[in-house]
Amino acid sequence: MAARGGAAMSDLIWLSEAQMRRIEPHFPLSHGVPRVDDRRIISGIIFVIRNGLRWRDAPAAYGPHKTIYNRFIRWSRMGVFNKIFADLAAKGGKPDRLMIDATHLKAHRTAASLLKKGLFPDVSGAPRAA
Repeated sequence: MAARGGAAMSDLIWLSEAQMRRIEPHFPLSHGVPRVDDRRIISGIIFVIRNGLRWRDAPAAYGPHKTIYNRFIRWSRMGVFNKIFADLAAKGGKPDRLMIDATHLKAHRTAASLLKKGLFPDVSGAPRAA
C-alpha cells in the first residue's frame, strides 16, 4: 500500500537513533514549547529533498507537510543544517575521491561574453592574440 505522495511504507527513510544522537547537539533550544518528534520531521525533510518532491507530497508517516516545511525553512535560516553538514564533513576525514556533477555547473549565456567586453579579468595567463 502506498502512502500519500506515492511512496510505499518500505521506501521511507528513517534516521537511526545513533544518527540522531550525532546531529542533536546542533538542534536549537525549544524555548519552552515542545517540538514535534525531531526524528520524524528530519527524516521527512531528507525524504522530500532526496526525492525532489513538493512539501505537500511528503508521505503522511512523517507528519503534516506544513510542519516539515516550516522546520526546514526555520532551521535553514538559522544555519542549523549548515552546522550539521560542516560537523559531519569534518568528522568524515579526507575523501578518497572527489566528484563533480556537471549539471550543477551552469553559467548564464551572457557570461561567455564578459571577457570580451573587459568585464571579467583574464586570469588564464595565456598569451593574447594581437
